[in-house]
This record gives sequence, structure tokens and C-alpha cells, in this order.
Amino acid sequence: MKHARVAYAGAIHYVTEHGRLVGEADVVWLPPIQPGTIFALGLNYADHAKELAFKAPDEPLVFLKSPQSLCGHLGQTRRPRGVAYMHYECELAVVIGKTTRKVAAENAYDYVDGYTVANDYAIRDYLENYYRPNLRVKSRHSATPIGPWLVDAADIADPMNLALRTLVNGKVTQEGNTRDMIFNIPALIAYLSDFMTLSPGDIILTGTPEGLADVKAGDEVVTEIEGIGSLKNTIISEEEHPHVG
Repeated sequence: MKHARVAYAGAIHYVTEHGRLVGEADVVWLPPIQPGTIFALGLNYADHAKELAFKAPDEPLVFLKSPQSLCGHLGQTRRPRGVAYMHYECELAVVIGKTTRKVAAENAYDYVDGYTVANDYAIRDYLENYYRPNLRVKSRHSATPIGPWLVDAADIADPMNLALRTLVNGKVTQEGNTRDMIFNIPALIAYLSDFMTLSPGDIILTGTPEGLADVKAGDEVVTEIEGIGSLKNTIISEEEHPHVG
């Protein structure tokens, strides 16, 4: 089953793809869940680490993101004034379904509620160091579109073998597969739950493969993951839209 959250007719609705039919553009798409803690992975694909001239990490490089960084399908993300390089990152997002503490990797999937698509934009001008904790890179308001759907974990036979791709203005610019993660989903859940408690609604953004490109105001960016969905977003300029994002 696919689930979404939308604003329509003055209220927030929890919907499925088989519910009442309305036009895609007639609703405001929200993140498909109300997020808890958002964990993000840096350099979790070896080809992406190589692309950035970094050594692949020996253990997960994890940082936290603000819930205010999320926006929904068909949303707008602002490119800050004067930056030289802003790029998309197509990522599989894992949503935790129940309290998770000291879980072994072989049992980790029992704690997953479902999966969605995320586009974790990065402003590389603000990158400070290898570990990537810089808030201005990764926690900007509305700079992480997510959705449209949360797909039940039971409906994804193998989340570690899903094709990912990004299209900018209709042109494919990034392709990869979740099987190429350095640290897979069970390993990440086991790693995090070993020293902290994960709660329902927590989200793990699992990293992006190679194929990054600078995006400009007016670009339409679509991030897709096999079996999960297609997430569309538009880049706007700070000069033309100073109060958005």
C-alpha cells in the first residue's frame, strides 16, 4: 500500500493511491509522514565518495537534519543568492515503524515501516569538512523534498536492489542502485540502534550514488526510485522569491 499526506480543501488528509480521485496539482503534497529524528548518511556509495575525491568511510558518516528541511512533492526549493554549486541527491529514505534499540542486523527489517524517495539538496559552497555536519549544507528550509508516497515495507521485496535515477529538465543525469551502498539498511539500523533509541517516524536517508550536477533557478528536478515513486521539485531563486523557503 502507498500512503501520502496532502492539504486539500482546508484540511490535512491521509490518503492512498486508491482513494478519492483529485488532480495531482489540486492538492498541496506534504511529507508522507510527520518526521521524528532525521538521520542522513554521507558518502554511503563508493562511486559518490570517489566523485568527491574522498576515501570511502570505514564506518557510517551520520549527521542529523531539521524536520523543517523537508518539503513535499511538487514543492519549491530555493537556491541561495550567490552560491556557486547546488546539487540534488536522490536517496532511498527508510522510515522506522516501532521503537528500535540494540537490534541485530538480521532482525532490522522487522522495525521498518516503509520507504519513500528523498532529494537531499546540498549547497557545496558551505561544505566545511569530510564529516559534513555543516547545517547550512543540509538543513536549509524546504531543501529536502520527500515523497510523494510512503510505501509499506511488505510491498518492497528487496530494498537493497532498487534502481535510482535523477532527471533535470527531462534529461537523466544520475543513475544508480541501492545494492551499491557501502552500509546497507540492516547495518545502518543496527549501528544507530546500538547507541541510541530509534522511534516510529524517524527517517534514515541512506545516501546517493554518483552523478551530481549543479542546478539553477527554473530547473525541474525529478528523483525516482524503482517501485517507490517519482518525486518532482522545482528550483527557484532567492532574488525572485525571497520569502519562500
